[in-house]
Amino acid sequence: MKVHLQRKNDAVHFEASSELSDIKVNIDGSEGIGGEGKGVRPMELVLMALGSCSVFDLTTILKKQRQDLQDVQVEVSGERREEIPNVFTKIHIAFTLSGKIDEEKAQKAAELAVKKYCSVHDMLAAGGIDISYSIRIN
Repeated sequence: MKVHLQRKNDAVHFEASSELSDIKVNIDGSEGIGGEGKGVRPMELVLMALGSCSVFDLTTILKKQRQDLQDVQVEVSGERREEIPNVFTKIHIAFTLSGKIDEEKAQKAAELAVKKYCSVHDMLAAGGIDISYSIRIN
């Protein structure tokens, strides 16, 4: 896998692309380093990667369990340490599921999705980050 970043201004706005698709992602830094709010910040991308990796696996598992998943929302929040580099120390993934879903099956699916199948989780957890999750069913 390979990605490419192309500078878009004379500050820190970049456009990222992948060899796997034609989709572009705008990335920008904080105002403190010249960012102009023209894209997501790198650490936001980390949280987005964890959330998407986990929810892809969760929805696949729930589908295999024949659960009636009508909608799913994910909120990922992270706490960072004060000293540089400001890495994450804790991350929480909150899944909100809608539909006719068995709570026990949803809990098992989330455990598998987050802790077994999500490669982003494994990379972050290997770095000592405390990652938790919760499920709410509407």
